[in-house]
Amino acid sequence: MFSPYYAWAHGRGNGDPDDHCSLNVCLYGPGARRWTMTERGRSRVTRDASSFTIGPSSVRWDGTRLTIDIDERAVPFGQRVRGRVTVTPDALCRWTTTLDDAGRHRWGPIAPSSRVEVTMQDPSLSWSGPGYLDSNEGDEPVDRPFVEWDWSRASLSDGSVAVVYDVRQKAAADRVIAARFRSDGEVESFEPPPRQALPRTAWRIGRTMRTDAGTPARVVETLEDTPFYVRSVLESGLLGERVTSMHETLNVPRFASTVVRLMLPWRMPRTG
Repeated sequence: MFSPYYAWAHGRGNGDPDDHCSLNVCLYGPGARRWTMTERGRSRVTRDASSFTIGPSSVRWDGTRLTIDIDERAVPFGQRVRGRVTVTPDALCRWTTTLDDAGRHRWGPIAPSSRVEVTMQDPSLSWSGPGYLDSNEGDEPVDRPFVEWDWSRASLSDGSVAVVYDVRQKAAADRVIAARFRSDGEVESFEPPPRQALPRTAWRIGRTMRTDAGTPARVVETLEDTPFYVRSVLESGLLGERVTSMHETLNVPRFASTVVRLMLPWRMPRTG
């Protein structure tokens, strides 16, 4: 979705998604902060029903767990990023919904609640805990229908997961998806709470969070602060609980601007 190379190819009428694939790896923490998103062309990509290989990295599904083998180089200094991530879902979810009024963009969690195990050789670190896996797909570029969205995911005390997708469209009303995913795979919608503005980022990106009335949202940490995209950890109120959420904001006009697309290759090099 964020590939400037694909955007330029699509503009010329020859955009082939299989010619623009990458594995994005983000590591946070003292002494271990890394970012990789190297794009590779069709000659470096292979796939079948249970595996997907992008250059030296691969993703495999064995029927019970997803294994991600990582062998990448970080930008801008080229440090090696090598290791394995295993995602074991509590349950699989086939629920999907449209993000836009025309139904050309769809989102759905594949595994709303999972167990994740991370073992990295470069840098040397390991971690295990709760995780999440979802899917976005579209039949047109993201900058056609959307202006902005805020997305958040939080674990609740009963083991279920709450996701809020707060979408602003160019030529239609806002769409808000508020769904609770239970560990047995059941899904139920809930009434989204009011929207609260959050502090702007260093790049002056506005971000908002849906939070229960009387429970102000708070930014705990900003993990990624870019000219068009922000990833944060927040505290807020949701379904009567105080929760910690992973949160993202996408500013689509910023992303689609020529200046930003010319900047992106510094964070997303292409090879092959």
